[in-house]
Amino acid sequence: MKFFDVIIVGGGAAGFFAAINIAEQYPDVTVAILEKSKEVLSKVKVSGGGRCNVTHAEFIPQELVKNYPRGEKELLGPFHSFMTGDTMEWFEKKGVPLKIEDDGRIFPESNSSQTIIDCFLYEANKLGVEVIKQQVVTNFNKDEYWQVNTKTDLYSCEKLIIATGSSTKIWEQLEQLGHSIVQPVPSLFTFNINDSRIKEIPGVVAQNVTVKVLETNLESHGPLLITHWGMSAPAILKLSAFGAVELAEKNYNFQIEINFINQDFEFVISQLKQVKIDFAKKVVANYSMFDLPKRLWNQLVLAAQISAEARWADINKYQLEQLSTQLTKAIFNVKGKSTFKEEFVTAGGIDLKEVNFKNYQSKLFENLYFAGEVINVDAITGGFNFQNAWTGAYILSKNLLS
Repeated sequence: MKFFDVIIVGGGAAGFFAAINIAEQYPDVTVAILEKSKEVLSKVKVSGGGRCNVTHAEFIPQELVKNYPRGEKELLGPFHSFMTGDTMEWFEKKGVPLKIEDDGRIFPESNSSQTIIDCFLYEANKLGVEVIKQQVVTNFNKDEYWQVNTKTDLYSCEKLIIATGSSTKIWEQLEQLGHSIVQPVPSLFTFNINDSRIKEIPGVVAQNVTVKVLETNLESHGPLLITHWGMSAPAILKLSAFGAVELAEKNYNFQIEINFINQDFEFVISQLKQVKIDFAKKVVANYSMFDLPKRLWNQLVLAAQISAEARWADINKYQLEQLSTQLTKAIFNVKGKSTFKEEFVTAGGIDLKEVNFKNYQSKLFENLYFAGEVINVDAITGGFNFQNAWTGAYILSKNLLS
């Protein structure tokens, strides 16, 4: 049996951040990371399209928490202790300069997730953190110390930290111990839509869109990307995150209503009538309005039963109403979902009521701690899930031996 003062199960973002901060603050404490795979930090590697979206430029805790469909209330206190600015300072001090992009996302200046990985590996090695790979944990239990069994070895420790992300096997083991697990469902996914209006125009982006899920209270705003399989981008991803449980219950079959231009029906009708007068001889399909991409405008014109050659003078009242409907109240049938890039995120995990957010310790077991997505916290895309990992791991480390 191998004994460590602290064992961290999970060699991902939260696990490494916890290990490094613990080893820095308590130099005499022995720390080990147990990772089931041959490689550590694999999710960090692919995140942000391989650039690693470290966090997001939101510096007010009350605003930052609004990006967490699950965990908004619980994270307010922790974010007052460690949030975006602290994350940036931490990486800067470790020799990893960061940059803020126009949309608020924060990346390493190198534009490579390998920079973050190299930083973590260097710091862990420098501080004497033992990283043990290919250690599949089969069970853990509390005696005088925590006992951790893997397929090949037996470990014990005083403090046990679970940072395994969305691991169903670890959740099952925690459930056997007595913890409550909120059933995980996918979050951050794109919508599969087979519709003639968008079939031929993948790559088109509408910048200022409102999307509602019919028969629910779900609504979001932002850019919308038309893809080969349906729709994506923030307007869709926010809905998938905030509606993760509700949309799973619908088995990902539902209808959405899209306002492509964020204007109301009556205003658009009045604008179209004026254009009909002012530009009577122009071809409707060639006259894109409301800053809408021309390819999308053309498809909505056709969907309004207006021919590709029709001039504004030829359009009747019914067609104007149909075009206004397509622009402001277009209905699409969603049938299924797709994972957003490689960033698989789940809603679900350890019930938030069973975690003490002052130190991220289990309320059921002494010396058992959690960090990252293993608890029922998840966020929209943009670096927020990483910020949750950094915050939990840092606060945990600060309070581990206090």
